[in-house]
Amino acid sequence: MNRLRQLLPILFSLFILGLAIWAVAHEFRNYSIQDLLNSFAQIPKERKLGAIAFTFLGYLSMTAYDWLGFLYVGRMIKLRHIVETSFISYAVGNTVGFTLLSGTAIRYRFYSALGVSAFDIAKVIAFTHLEFWLGMLTIGGIIFLVDPLNLADFLKFPLGSAKTIGVLFLIIVAIYFIFSIFWKKTLNIKGEEIKLPSFGLSLGLIVTSFVDWFLASMVLYLLLPKMKLSFLGFFGIYVFALTAGVVSTVPGGLGVFDYAIIQLLTPFIPKPEIGAALIAYRGIYYFLPLIVAVVLILGREWRHHQMK
Repeated sequence: MNRLRQLLPILFSLFILGLAIWAVAHEFRNYSIQDLLNSFAQIPKERKLGAIAFTFLGYLSMTAYDWLGFLYVGRMIKLRHIVETSFISYAVGNTVGFTLLSGTAIRYRFYSALGVSAFDIAKVIAFTHLEFWLGMLTIGGIIFLVDPLNLADFLKFPLGSAKTIGVLFLIIVAIYFIFSIFWKKTLNIKGEEIKLPSFGLSLGLIVTSFVDWFLASMVLYLLLPKMKLSFLGFFGIYVFALTAGVVSTVPGGLGVFDYAIIQLLTPFIPKPEIGAALIAYRGIYYFLPLIVAVVLILGREWRHHQMK
């Protein structure tokens, strides 16, 4: 039974992955691979290079998550170690999926080798996950409140309007900030204290999340052809699709993210061109950083082997 419990999340994710891939394949059933390749070839080289540049900036911005986490813990290590560990954990976690497991394993291995205690590593990891949800609620709340495309029609909200969901999201964020200002109690676990991040750190979480999501959205935006849709409208679509992909735990949101993007952008862009942009996006934003991360891991292990 214990073995079955361990396998259930993996089996569920594989089921979602298979269902999502089927849905995407169904969307493109009337188009050949050649159609997609032709559309991919039509993406200007300078836009592809721009997408690579924004990918670099995006992963660099993600290192702020761990940096803020160490500020929260109350200790600091060399910035280059934070940058290396954070980049590798996000490059692997974003592509392989199961970020909570893969990212945690990498952080524990790298940070513990630098003398960081297991409890402090756990607090940094918990802090980074708090960042994601706080950022998602804030950015999603603002997007739903503005609601440039009336996403409620696509999401089938029972409350009838995405604005209502946006207000609820922002109320949750406001409640969190009230607690971060006035709740000063700490939780003690085996002599270790856990408390809510300060107002300043919490604000830093949201700013970091916004910069991260903005840069990531720019990668796909550059790879898409020009369309009669404002960047704000596109950003709303991207935030929704990314959130759906992350919540699904499918590696890189594969299928789930793509299906949402296809469905919401089809009124503005032909499907083959969306498909070509998504292929380029996955190659640049997910697999290119993964290759770099693998090289860094191998280099690190080789250096450690040489030092023994």
